[in-house]
Amino acid sequence: MADKKKSGTRELIETLVVALVLAFLIRTFLFESYQVQGFSMEPTLHNADRVLVNKLAFVFGKPTTGEIIVFKSPVNPKQDWIKRVIAIPGETVSVKNNVVYINGKRYPEPFLKYRKSINVSPRKVPPGYLWVEGDNRPISYDSRYFGMLPQKNVRGQAFLLWWPLNRFRWLP
Repeated sequence: MADKKKSGTRELIETLVVALVLAFLIRTFLFESYQVQGFSMEPTLHNADRVLVNKLAFVFGKPTTGEIIVFKSPVNPKQDWIKRVIAIPGETVSVKNNVVYINGKRYPEPFLKYRKSINVSPRKVPPGYLWVEGDNRPISYDSRYFGMLPQKNVRGQAFLLWWPLNRFRWLP
């Protein structure tokens, strides 16, 4: 009788260890949940929303315009921020009269509700950098203020809004 209990306990411990190791590996290398802090991505994302981030997205590919990314803040490296990619390497970005232009053409932004923005003279995005902006332009602290974002700071692509459940959806 003692042998069965011992083997059952051992099996439970082994299962828990395997589960913890798998959870650690998945969180470290594949996917991680992030909580949105602040209002800079409204109306797309709200304060306290939770998003799932694909950490492998840019191991095999490069960020593209319109994607929402999580990155290490260039201002405070202890913080992770979430913004939208507006321009990628080789593109020239500018902002005039609350409108973003990429390579001289108006960038369509149907996701914007709040457009008020400072003007930004044309700037070419160099290799290894991105231009990012929040969807709530009047209050977002983004590339318009801190400049180009080093791609090495990117943690991954936010692809799923999973909390709160009534707002559950895939992200662009």
